[in-house]
Amino acid sequence: MKYTWTNQQNDPVKIKKFLQNIGMGHRLIADIKHGDGSFIANDRVVQPTDVLPPHNQITVIINPEKEDETVAASHRPIDIVFENDQWLVINKPAGLTSIPGPTNRLDTLLNRIKGYLIDQGSKDLRPHFISRLDRFTSGLVLVAKNRLAQSLIANQVEQHLIDKQYWAIVSGQVSEEHGFLSQPIGRVADSPRRAVMNNGQSAKTEYWREQVNDSWTLVRVKLHTGRTHQIRVHFSNIGHPLLGDQLYEGPLELISRQALHTYHLEFVDPFDQQTRMFEAAIPEDMKNVLDGK
Repeated sequence: MKYTWTNQQNDPVKIKKFLQNIGMGHRLIADIKHGDGSFIANDRVVQPTDVLPPHNQITVIINPEKEDETVAASHRPIDIVFENDQWLVINKPAGLTSIPGPTNRLDTLLNRIKGYLIDQGSKDLRPHFISRLDRFTSGLVLVAKNRLAQSLIANQVEQHLIDKQYWAIVSGQVSEEHGFLSQPIGRVADSPRRAVMNNGQSAKTEYWREQVNDSWTLVRVKLHTGRTHQIRVHFSNIGHPLLGDQLYEGPLELISRQALHTYHLEFVDPFDQQTRMFEAAIPEDMKNVLDGK
């Protein structure tokens, strides 16, 4: 693939500095320099240490990333909400694992994306998850189709600038209309569980109460950090585990998986600086709970 940018400034700048300023990571620049592509300016190959004059263009050519041959291709369907040359936004169903693991190496979301890219004739067959969901959490997932896209959005990931919002149905009646949960979260030894602990990593969850009845509360949740099981741990810690969340002792009578769905995803596309916003309707099993079915 190749992409071209223009130095809009009135001053010259080293090519490496210019590329870093637009978000390209040091590792990718080094990979291109050492044979994984080339830098072109004024119809000639240049080096990252060369200078880009004002209002001149730099074209970056990147060779396709080597396929991960340990990841099998699955040709089962995926629900694509949005696609262009750089991104896939997918509505993942509950029950589908994101990446291969010991119990499932053949039909995860990653396997299906690879199969889809093969079917589309893509030369880049190593997709990169920018966001990821637990197996039994449904909703929107952002995937970079190539390593340039992954590199350019890395700063938004690190700064928690990608807006992800969730619907969650938690047990009991949440009293506050709006609140923050900021307890640190850490790993429980010899367990897949996480828990609030003093020496855990900082975590911040914001929520709004949207609907309440005698046995559950629907909350809209925004993550300000991205800890494993963050929403599940925070609500369990305050006595409101998610419905269906067996790992964190949530009630199991109304739904067969944790009632959690990523319905909103928003980010600034680093290729054109446009804000991209997507939403996915609440799935049927959670809707049935809300409707009393």
